[in-house]
Amino acid sequence: MKSYKQLTAVAAVLALSTTIAFAAPHEGKGGHRRGRAGQQYGQRFAEKLNLTDAQKAQVDQIRKSFREQNKAFFDSSRETFRQFHEAKKANDTARMESLKPAMQAAWDQMKQFRAQEQQQVLSVLTPEQRTQWEALKAERQQRRGEHKHGQQ
Repeated sequence: MKSYKQLTAVAAVLALSTTIAFAAPHEGKGGHRRGRAGQQYGQRFAEKLNLTDAQKAQVDQIRKSFREQNKAFFDSSRETFRQFHEAKKANDTARMESLKPAMQAAWDQMKQFRAQEQQQVLSVLTPEQRTQWEALKAERQQRRGEHKHGQQ
């Protein structure tokens, strides 16, 4: 049962964090569904890294392009996660087991996509900003680790 909880948690995190939140908030209704929290996170990162308006625009363009290029994949993955969630609600363990390989493949692919996008974003940053970004990333990973250990 613990592995199902972990897989569900991974799916939830994956669905909510398909890209890094660096730039200014999204405009309009499309795109990610992180809402206000995601926008605030992106604003905080931009402020902490002291991104220029030009850098924010570049990062925003990278993110938009990334979403457009990978829209079909993300839509398909979202459908797989939705099916898994429905199977979980119905306590259909056979269906959940059958969806695990597709979910793992989607997770692996999304990690690769994120790494590619991240490299593009990092190319926009100055060396000082990259160093600062690495420090912020390490802090965030530490907090996640502490949070994760606190839940077990």
